[in-house]
Amino acid sequence: MTNVATTGFVGFTDSDFDAMSVPGLEGRMEAIISQVRPKLRAVGDALVPVLSALTGEETFAHVARHARRSVNPPDDTWVAWSPSARGYKAFPHFQIGLWSTHLFIQFAIIYECPNKAAFAEHALRELASVRQSIPAAYVWSKDHMVPTGSVHADLQDEELAQLFQRLGSVKAAELTCGIHIRRGDPILGSGDALLSKAKSVFETLLPLYRMAQA
Repeated sequence: MTNVATTGFVGFTDSDFDAMSVPGLEGRMEAIISQVRPKLRAVGDALVPVLSALTGEETFAHVARHARRSVNPPDDTWVAWSPSARGYKAFPHFQIGLWSTHLFIQFAIIYECPNKAAFAEHALRELASVRQSIPAAYVWSKDHMVPTGSVHADLQDEELAQLFQRLGSVKAAELTCGIHIRRGDPILGSGDALLSKAKSVFETLLPLYRMAQA
């Protein structure tokens, strides 16, 4: 398996997370563009070969631009990887991003993805396998615009099934699964350690990605 190459990425600091709470659209975007986006771009580039090897597909990194925002500042920002150079929203994909409170590393399938229903059906058929393969501390969310979610260990099988059923039946539904790392965690300050952690998380989540392709 491809190892994460040594890069100039030095990790994230408290000031990076503070950028996500700068008041106002203009001020927050300035902070994101100048401070956070270069780091996300570095993360994106560093993990392209890792995800290409994992998925067996050519992979492209996309840093969120928040171009449609005209009033409200973004509460989180991210880099996403997909098999298309044009974008990621229509594909099952992996993401790393920041809220003011934590960093997330996750698999995502959002409302623009045409494979949602097929993924939901596959996941429901393989519910026992999903239950077993996802670590207890991983977090599921049905809304990528909300920073919290449901811890895997806390979900009953019926509740997990309901997440998949909703994804398949509700047009605007989406689903993410991954880990949250609270700001201040020492791993965030080590670029190499964080990239290695991301590789491990993506390996763990690869079965979900495969289900979304079937």
